[in-house]
Amino acid sequence: MALLVQKFGGTSVGTVERIEAVADKVKAFRERGDDVVVVVSAMSGETNRLIGLAQAIMEEPTPREMDVLVSTGEQVTIALLSMALNKRGCEARSYTGAQVHIKTDSAHMKARILEIDENKMRADIEAGRVIVVAGFQGVDEQGNITTLGRGGSDTTAVALAAALKADECQIYTDVDGVYTTDPRVVDDARRMEKVTFEEMIEMASLGSKVLQIRAVEFAGKYDVPLRVLSSFEDGPGTLITTEDNDSMEQPLVSGIAFNRDEAKLTLLGVPDIPGIASKILRPISEDNIEVDMIVQNVGLDKKTDFTFTVHRNDYKRAKAILDRICEELGAQECVGDNDIAKVSIVGVGMRSHAGVATKMFDALSEEGINIQMISTSEIKISVVIDEKYLELAVRNLHSAFELEKAGNGPE
Repeated sequence: MALLVQKFGGTSVGTVERIEAVADKVKAFRERGDDVVVVVSAMSGETNRLIGLAQAIMEEPTPREMDVLVSTGEQVTIALLSMALNKRGCEARSYTGAQVHIKTDSAHMKARILEIDENKMRADIEAGRVIVVAGFQGVDEQGNITTLGRGGSDTTAVALAAALKADECQIYTDVDGVYTTDPRVVDDARRMEKVTFEEMIEMASLGSKVLQIRAVEFAGKYDVPLRVLSSFEDGPGTLITTEDNDSMEQPLVSGIAFNRDEAKLTLLGVPDIPGIASKILRPISEDNIEVDMIVQNVGLDKKTDFTFTVHRNDYKRAKAILDRICEELGAQECVGDNDIAKVSIVGVGMRSHAGVATKMFDALSEEGINIQMISTSEIKISVVIDEKYLELAVRNLHSAFELEKAGNGPE
């Protein structure tokens, strides 16, 4: 018997028939003897529909009222799922974020959870009820409805699991686990049985869309075992947990992540003086543009070339700012490229094995793929390449590190 928090996303509850299927799944766990808390998203497409209604009234709707509006999507789902469970003789009770008192700060549309009062939920669990909670929402100190922003339902589920000290937080989605890379790019991509929090955080931040990075960070902080499962077919999924230090052989590389939404900007011939990086990047950050990779090369003539990457959606704004900075600093030229992509290999096994970067670079070189930028951390190596070579690079790296094999370790 275990206490499980199960989260079902918008696709999983997208129709009445799918809500009925979720009810069957939850009932099976109850009959097995498990206690279950369910977190649900709005039905697929519903949040976008509500946002569209708001924008038909106001081009930039008031954040407080947007939270009131979009939070209704989950309220529909919790009521329907509770009805479906009660119809099956499985007593259930629905709760909004405010009703279970998920207390947040007051940052509308991107609130952060401060605390959860789990007493009401514990009483229902002890009474044998299934609790169905609206994901993505909470309430601030003044009683205002708040929403948690992108990936909020995953975060709600992990936060409830942490508060209740659940045995596992299960994220049901339209894929059956975390893969070594995107199966749509590599045919023999393999579902991983287990991946560490560190690896999953890196993969989520580098472009893997299976889980939101915020939820994984939360789970890692509170040591909540996470499992990614399919809503539509049975299987063990992928367990995301702490690193197993007793493992005899850590895979050298666990997965390959990639991101097409990259753009690169370079300021050529910048004077090499203290504080120059700040002078270049401060106006970029003040315009709320996030910078990813940074490379600075200093030449013999005491001039530097300063290169950084941004999200492709921010490219035009960043380029306009950099053109102005170029003139102010007396730099030689500002150039940009929004036809690039980032490819990354991730694995905790890198900590204890040399030569991983060389193997990666050799694999790309064999296909004539030029590396424009390199960034590393303890368990990750990222490179920027021409976007046209992205899928070739991913397939070649997947093969080079033998990720199709379950025990891919160093020879």
